Amino acid sequence: MKSRDSFRSLSKKLVTITVASAISGLLIVGMALSIIWKRRMKSRGLPSGMDDIDLPLYDFATVAVATNHFSQTNKLGAGGFGSVYKGTLSTGQEVAVKRLSKNSGQGPDEFMNEVLLIARLQHRNLVGLVGCCVEGEERMLIYEYMPNKSLDYFIFDHDRSSSLAWKRRFDIVLGITRGLLYLHQDSKLQVVHRDLKTSNILLDADMNPKISDFGLARIFQGDGTEAETRRIVGTYGYMSPEYAFDGKFSVKSDVFSFGVLLLEIVSGKRNRGFQHPDHHHTLLGHAWMLWSEGRATELIDESVCASFVESQAERCIQVGLLCAQKFPKDRPMMSSVVFMLANEGASLPPPKEPGFFVERSSGSSDAYLVKEESNTKNVVTITLPKGR
Repeated sequence: MKSRDSFRSLSKKLVTITVASAISGLLIVGMALSIIWKRRMKSRGLPSGMDDIDLPLYDFATVAVATNHFSQTNKLGAGGFGSVYKGTLSTGQEVAVKRLSKNSGQGPDEFMNEVLLIARLQHRNLVGLVGCCVEGEERMLIYEYMPNKSLDYFIFDHDRSSSLAWKRRFDIVLGITRGLLYLHQDSKLQVVHRDLKTSNILLDADMNPKISDFGLARIFQGDGTEAETRRIVGTYGYMSPEYAFDGKFSVKSDVFSFGVLLLEIVSGKRNRGFQHPDHHHTLLGHAWMLWSEGRATELIDESVCASFVESQAERCIQVGLLCAQKFPKDRPMMSSVVFMLANEGASLPPPKEPGFFVERSSGSSDAYLVKEESNTKNVVTITLPKGR
């Protein structure tokens, strides 16, 4: 009897030792693989932090072949960050390659920020990141290809704008609101985009909108509702007053940008550079004046006059003005914006005066602003990105 108990005890010890040894072995192998992977990343010049994301890495030669060696015929657009090229991977998948220039307005920090953010965000109204390439001084982001380019390509062009009937525009608006609601509230991260504009709304084959360019986006930790920065980066005409002047930003900054974007979609006119023979208001000021006088429908783009739903269009204008109000506390949250736009019976409050009521200067309609403050001087640089 004792021998049998001894045998059982010995068997249990052997099993315990075997299991412990196996687990230890797996941990050692895992640690070794992790060290090898990190060394491989470091040898390729990849920034720290990228070893924590599940994202395909492409070498320069592969991307060069995919884009026909970055030929002009494959070029989709350019801006302060560099250029974007159409490419086709060996799998046959079409992609858009964002290649940062050496003197890019989007530096290493913005590049890493975009990679780390988009790799963690998944939504049908956010552009998908296929992979990236970091080799030597090369920094490239590889996105899913959007065959219909960006929203500004259509709404600000007299001929192409007619292809965006009212229903299509309204569907695009709703898609953008869903994408923003996801960023602000429904994702695991609370994200403020900080550079929402028509050229950063891409359109897929079915004209579904996808928010892009997350280089300037910021994550809010915990219950943080507002942050402040001494480096103000964004685009004139879309930046909220509190961000442009004081460097303060929050989800309400994105709401302001969305208000501008919504009024631009409805009117087919840019906020910046807007001209009217009777006044010097921005598009926001013009919309506010028309709404106050009960003439809001005069803002609607002539190319959709035959297809728009009047009550729906007026609701869009009022929501746009509510979003673009001067003070953040007066602007609605994106959850309220989604509800107001999707429900015809919803009661809307009257908007207050918008921010940037009057045009301040005669600069470009889409000037990109980088303002860095130091103890000695203010440095302001402006680049002019083209739509892509």
